[in-house]
Amino acid sequence: MTTSQLKQQDIPQMGLARLAQRLALWTQKWFPDAYIFALAGVILVAVAALAIGASPKAVVDSFGTGFWDLTAFTLQMAMVVLTGYVVATSPPVARLIDRLAQIPGSARSAVSLVAMLAMSVSFANWGLSLVFGGLLARAIARRKDLAVDYRALGAAAFMGLGAVWALGLSSSAAQLQATKASIPAALLKTTGVLDYGTTIFTWQSLLTLAVLMLLTTVIAHFSAPTGSGIRTAADLGVDLDDRPEVSEPRSRPGEWLEYSRVLPMLVGVLALGWLVSQLLTLPILSVVSSLNGYLLVFLVLGLVLHGTPRRFLQAVTKAVPSTAGILVQFPLYAAMAAILTKATGAGGLSVSEHLAHFFTSIGGNGAFTVIIAIYTAILGIFVPSGGGKWLVEAPYVMQSATDVHMNLGWTVQIYNIAEALPNLVNPFFMLPLLAVLKLRARDLVGFTFLQFLFHLPVVLLLVWLLGMTFEFVPPVIPN
Repeated sequence: MTTSQLKQQDIPQMGLARLAQRLALWTQKWFPDAYIFALAGVILVAVAALAIGASPKAVVDSFGTGFWDLTAFTLQMAMVVLTGYVVATSPPVARLIDRLAQIPGSARSAVSLVAMLAMSVSFANWGLSLVFGGLLARAIARRKDLAVDYRALGAAAFMGLGAVWALGLSSSAAQLQATKASIPAALLKTTGVLDYGTTIFTWQSLLTLAVLMLLTTVIAHFSAPTGSGIRTAADLGVDLDDRPEVSEPRSRPGEWLEYSRVLPMLVGVLALGWLVSQLLTLPILSVVSSLNGYLLVFLVLGLVLHGTPRRFLQAVTKAVPSTAGILVQFPLYAAMAAILTKATGAGGLSVSEHLAHFFTSIGGNGAFTVIIAIYTAILGIFVPSGGGKWLVEAPYVMQSATDVHMNLGWTVQIYNIAEALPNLVNPFFMLPLLAVLKLRARDLVGFTFLQFLFHLPVVLLLVWLLGMTFEFVPPVIPN
C-alpha cells in the first residue's frame, strides 16, 4: 500500500461517507472470498440436518445426488451474465456509456447516477445491469477532470442486483411461477400459475421498487467519499484501458463471412420473427416471463449489435471468465437444497418441512410476512440463487401461505423483495462485476453493507404494510 493510500485512509469523512469508509476498511481486511460462503453454507446445512436426527448416510447421499440438480439452471444463469456482458460491450452501447459518463459534474452525483442507471437497467435484465454499470463506472473513472472514489462507483454499479433485481422482469422466482412447464408438479398443485399481473406488475410491487430505488440512490450519493478521502482507480492499481480489440485483417477468402454483417442480420430477422410470433399467439405476460426467451433475445441482440461474427466471438471470449463463479458455486447450492429437502430425521421430516411447520404456526397476521422476509434474507446468505433457492423455499413457504390465506402473488414478491438483501452482504453475484471492475469483493462490501443497514428495516416495513392491502385468491391450476 502506498504512502498516499495510507494518508487517504486517515482522512476523516463526515456522516454516511465516514461510516462507509470504516466499513470498507474493515471488509478489505477481514472479508473472505465468495466461494468460502458457499462452502460454509454446505457445512451449516449438513449440521442442521444432523441436528434434527438425519443419519450421516442420508446427509452425504443427499449431498452427492443433489450436486448436479441445478445443472440446467446453472447454464441459464451463466448465460444471463454472458449475454448481458456481450450486449453491454457492443459498440452502440459502449458509445452510449461514454456519453452518459460525461453527465455528472461532481463525485457524489457520479456515484448516484451510476446507482440509478444500474437499477433502471436491472428492471429489464440483471446480467446486463452488472456489466453496464461496471463499464459506466470505468468510463467515469477515466475522466481526467473528475476524481471519484472507484470503490463507491463499483458499489453503485452493483445496486441493480444488490437492491432491486428480483422486482424486475428477470426475476427468477416470478419467471418460474409464471411458466407452467417450469413449475415442479408438487409446487404447481399448491400455487397454480402466477403471471406477472399478480407479482411484478402489481401496484404494491411497483411502489416498493420506486421506494427502494430512491432510498438506494440517496444512500449512494451521501456515502461517497469526497476530497482527499477519495481512492481512485489509479490509487487501487486498476488499469482502465477499455479500448476495443482490433480485429486482424482478413488473410484468406474463407474468413469473409466472419467479417460480414450478413449472417448476424439474418439471424436477427429470425429472432425478431420468433418474438413477434410469440407476442401474437401468447399472452404478453407469458412472453416476458420466459427465461429461455430472454436469453435468446439478448444473445441474438448481442450478435446484431457487434455487427460481425468475429467481433461477437471476441466479446464472448472476454465474457466467459465472468461466469466462472456461477459454474463452480451453483453445484454447491444444489447440494444444499438437496440436504435441506431430502435428508430426513426424526419423524421422517426434513429441515425444510420443520421450517414449513414453523411458518404455518405463525398465522396469517403481519408477523408471517416479516418472518418470511427475514428467513429469505438469512437463507440467501448461504444460497444466493434467486431461482434455485425459490425451488427450495417455495414448497413450504407457499403451502404455509395457502394455509394462513396469504395472497400467493404477494408471497412471491415478499421473497423477491427480501431476496436482494443478502446480495448486499454475500459477494457471490458481485463476481461478474468484479471481473469488469478488476476489484475484489472486499473493496465494495463496506459500501454495500451500509446499504443493507438501511434497506433491512424499510423492506420489513413495506412487506408488512403492503401485505395488508391484498386478499387471498385460491390457486388457479391450468389444464
